Amino acid sequence: MVKLDEIQKRLMQEVADLHSVPEGAYNFRANGELAGRQTTENIDIVSKSDVSGIDIRIKDGTRNESVHIPVVLSASGHKETVYNDFYVGENCDVLIVAGCGIDNCGTGDSEHDGVHRFFVGKGSKVKYVEKHYGSGEGTGKRILNPVTEVYMEENSTVEMEMVQIKGVDSTKRETKAELKAGARLVVRERLMTHGEQFAHSVYNVTLDGDGSSADVVSRSVARDKSYQKLDLCVLGNAACTGHTECDSIIMDEGRILALPALEANNVDAQLVHEAAIGKIAGEQLIKLMTLGLTEAEAEEQIINGFLK
Repeated sequence: MVKLDEIQKRLMQEVADLHSVPEGAYNFRANGELAGRQTTENIDIVSKSDVSGIDIRIKDGTRNESVHIPVVLSASGHKETVYNDFYVGENCDVLIVAGCGIDNCGTGDSEHDGVHRFFVGKGSKVKYVEKHYGSGEGTGKRILNPVTEVYMEENSTVEMEMVQIKGVDSTKRETKAELKAGARLVVRERLMTHGEQFAHSVYNVTLDGDGSSADVVSRSVARDKSYQKLDLCVLGNAACTGHTECDSIIMDEGRILALPALEANNVDAQLVHEAAIGKIAGEQLIKLMTLGLTEAEAEEQIINGFLK
């Protein structure tokens, strides 16, 4: 088991808000090696035998417990694919915190591709937080390609917070969810790109059960010469409700392409999409500048509020 250095500890703070060892279950990974693990009476973590990754098993009725599984990379040129499966029992209420931080001070590209699958039992509630962060002065890229699959049983709830605000050169985020009767999915994506960064988010949500619902909202800011693409598709195969929203600020020479899609295969499916892409309103800047802020300071304050 490796010991975290100061750079890796800083990355842990950025992606998981960890300033010390957390209570509850956790699995720390650094440069492809295990850097710490703890299980509890209700939450077990076991390394996979066939591929790199872990199985997390949460017992029926587990409530008010958490699992932290952050990953940090500080070795330039390190590339890995990790497979993590979460088996959440029935009638649980748990917090799962993931995310990856890459510090690349070298010339080789560093890449982490994480594949997470969630099997959420009947009546359970899961809050999932995933943060991505990049830093380092090297010329090598910081690349993150997360894949998330969510399979929800009857009357379960999953709330997902997906955050990528700084330093990631290239990312493709693919999220797939399948909901049975009464299941509820809430997704909040917050994204900012700058420089010549590229970010592609793909969401495919299938509402298979009566009374199932999905609310997917993406907020993003594209600065400098960065490019963002959003593919967002919701399929309603039952008496269900689906809401999607794309809200983006474009700055400098940034580019944004949003491709929403709604498919209703049941007469009682109610699906709605909202979208807006535009620059910061001039009156917002003027109002803040009259309070003594510079134009740059006013822009930053507006962006910070927008991405909260």
